[in-house]
Amino acid sequence: MNSTEATAPSTSINIGDGKTDTRTKETVPPYRLLLTKLRRDIKTPGGWKRGLAVFEFFLRLLAISAFVSAAVSMGTDNEMLPFFTKDYQFYANFADFPSLTFFVVADGIVAGYLVFSIPFSIFCIIKPLFTCPRLFLLTFDVLAVALTMAGASAAAAIVYLAHTGNSKANWIAFCIRFQDFCQQSSGAVIASFVGTVILILMVALSALALRRH
Repeated sequence: MNSTEATAPSTSINIGDGKTDTRTKETVPPYRLLLTKLRRDIKTPGGWKRGLAVFEFFLRLLAISAFVSAAVSMGTDNEMLPFFTKDYQFYANFADFPSLTFFVVADGIVAGYLVFSIPFSIFCIIKPLFTCPRLFLLTFDVLAVALTMAGASAAAAIVYLAHTGNSKANWIAFCIRFQDFCQQSSGAVIASFVGTVILILMVALSALALRRH
């Protein structure tokens, strides 16, 4: 009887506390999955170029917002002083200065071009080894840098003169009176220079992406 009980198979079931299962089934953090995917993409042909294209796409969106805000801010810049006479009205408008008008036109053209170039930038993300769209973006981005730099520099000279004046030429700094006008125009010039710096960085990324290796 004892020998039969000894040889009988055990029917007991071990129930664990569940700690080992949760440890083995721990989820991988999302950032590790992202890093793993990035490493895999970089090792594939054209992977690093796709990464540059994605970064350049986000820079393009930032440049669009910078130039649109600069053009709108300068294009709506006007101020009228609260005091006036029967024959005279003290009023400042960006259209009174050809340099500021050129600034608005230049930034508007570049903003429109950047919006038009978004499909080409997306195509560079999908097909990073194709050089034709990248060469197109590089060429026109360089032209956009030249145009915005010219407009921002011309506007910066006028805004600086409005703030400081010129004692040798007997020009008075009219920003003492038109403070809101000068502050808005200064902000527009700063936004345009920020957009120009972003464009220069985009040109550098496009030139780097055109490398064969």
